Amino acid sequence: MRAIPRRESTPNPQTALDDRELRLSPVGQVLAATFATATLVAGGIFCSLLLVLDFKGIDNTAKLDAKTLFDLVKVSFGVVAGAGALVALVVAYRRQRVDEAGAHREATRLHTERFTAAVQQLGSDSPAVRLGGVHALAGLADDAPDQSLRQTCIDVLCAYLQLPYTPDPGGNPAHQEEHDRYLALRKVRHTILRLIGNHYRLPSGTYRSWQGCDLDLCDVTIDCDMNFSGAVFSGAQVAFSRATFSDGHVSFANATFSAGEVYFIGCTFSSGSVSFEGAVFSGGSTFFGGATFSGGEVDFTRAAFSGGDVNFYDAVFSGGTVNFGEATGRPPRLLLIAVGTPVPAFVTLPPSWSLPAL
Repeated sequence: MRAIPRRESTPNPQTALDDRELRLSPVGQVLAATFATATLVAGGIFCSLLLVLDFKGIDNTAKLDAKTLFDLVKVSFGVVAGAGALVALVVAYRRQRVDEAGAHREATRLHTERFTAAVQQLGSDSPAVRLGGVHALAGLADDAPDQSLRQTCIDVLCAYLQLPYTPDPGGNPAHQEEHDRYLALRKVRHTILRLIGNHYRLPSGTYRSWQGCDLDLCDVTIDCDMNFSGAVFSGAQVAFSRATFSDGHVSFANATFSAGEVYFIGCTFSSGSVSFEGAVFSGGSTFFGGATFSGGEVDFTRAAFSGGDVNFYDAVFSGGTVNFGEATGRPPRLLLIAVGTPVPAFVTLPPSWSLPAL
């Protein structure tokens, strides 16, 4: 089974900030360059005016009168004043850059303090406090001063979903307390899944979009509704590998897979429903390798396979309902081989996909 490559770690935002500050040239060099530029420009304009006024025709024996001398003095003061204005502009620009760097450091410090408090809430023994930590981290991701800090918040939420949890002990009155705690913690997990789906869609005015951020939901059990409808998967790595879709409705309807990498490697569709209705696969890579379609409903109705790499190598179709009806474009790689011949009754393919893909 194909392994999922890990992306290189995101650079520390503080390091990036320091690098940005180091790129500021020393004030002395900037002022020298400014004066040199101003002198060259002034000299060029002066020479141009002399040519326009036919300098060669000027009487060399003529003497400067008081008015002409006074005009030259005024011009000299004007040049000095212009140079001073350039100096002031350079100093103001540098001060602005330094102020921006300081503001960024302060925003990062405040974000770190809030992040630490939210993570502590997420590790609390109380499900209610954990739920507060979830909403705090989601709000921090929205308010993050840069993309790397936003990615850190998302990574923590995903890591929580990947933690092992105690299964439901059932409705036995002897285990009522454990059952109640299970339901409370499940609500925390479901809230994270819902928030991820809501934020990963196009901006709606309510949530800030997290599109472009990596999403790691490997080994996660998805047993509630998630809505990725209309999302654009471009330039990010989104992984559902070995995830289990066991209940609820997960919608990728009208989503666009145009770049980046989306992994469904080894995931299990055992119940509930997953919809790719009207989705557009136009670029990037989408892998269903080793996925098991054993139950529930998986809907690719009217999906458009117009580009990119959509691959079903070693996928297993053993039950449920899988519908590619009215799909357009070439069949995904190795899909027909994985489905087998004759096509099972629970799998619907377009008539144009009747021949095995080479």
